[in-house]
Amino acid sequence: MFPLWYSKIYTDGISPKANFPRRRYRDVRALLDSRADGRSITYHKPTAASVDDLKLAHKPAYVEAFLLGRLDERAVRRIGLRPWTDTIVERTLVLTNGTILAMRHAIEKSGFAGNLGGGTHHAYSDFGSGYCIFNDLAISALVARRDYGVSRILILDLDVHQGDGTAQIFENDPDIRTVSFHCRTNFPFRKMTSDIDVEFAPGTTDDEYLSSLEAFLQRDTPLFEPELILFQAGVDGLETDKLGHLCLSHEGLRHRNELVFSFAGASGIPLVITMGGGYSNPLLPSVTAHGELFIQAAHSSR
Repeated sequence: MFPLWYSKIYTDGISPKANFPRRRYRDVRALLDSRADGRSITYHKPTAASVDDLKLAHKPAYVEAFLLGRLDERAVRRIGLRPWTDTIVERTLVLTNGTILAMRHAIEKSGFAGNLGGGTHHAYSDFGSGYCIFNDLAISALVARRDYGVSRILILDLDVHQGDGTAQIFENDPDIRTVSFHCRTNFPFRKMTSDIDVEFAPGTTDDEYLSSLEAFLQRDTPLFEPELILFQAGVDGLETDKLGHLCLSHEGLRHRNELVFSFAGASGIPLVITMGGGYSNPLLPSVTAHGELFIQAAHSSR
């Protein structure tokens, strides 16, 4: 069974008035429950992340300002998700810990695990951005190093938007490699420098994207010899995505996922899967692609 962390607060902790497709977490869970092959997934409800864990990747002043409701209006506006709910702090801590707990399971069981949420890669060490408050990928990587002695960690970000916050947090850390495949002209418009950035022009289709990913996995990743992979598996590269600008198909995303799962599985590397972005309008194509991601993970981890 594929372990997947999920809580209803992922949706309920965001206001219905926010400019964000909050229902996609609930809808993906419903899709998985409706499919026979979704029964190979077992669900776990995350608790809240600890403040000590947050401070591994984030400045104490930023962590405390958010937790105490003291961020200024400019900082809140930069994050988005407004108007904030009374449970935004609880939601953020639970969502973040979903990835941390999946990471712990993946390492302890030497397998795959996922969070039906997360991938909050736009959060920097001292501020949030682009719907991201704390960087669950960065925090999980640092918890893995602190608690399990994992030295070489690959953060593989295949969301259509660059993982700028992750790149900033690890810009001087040679043992945690940040890799981002993204649209060249998309948000964030001020890019950071990842260890490896692969940029695509608007309108890029499956063939170019997949050949670049396959080359990276075959050539660069074995040289680094990662002991853990954190996979930001956003589906906003879909042609239907209103924020994406690439033209990937559902079949292309399934092939993308299979390349990553096959590499990790064949190499025996623990793999943590986070949901990342998906903003199709109507939302169904994104929900379908997110659901297929986790069903593929379940099949690949048997």
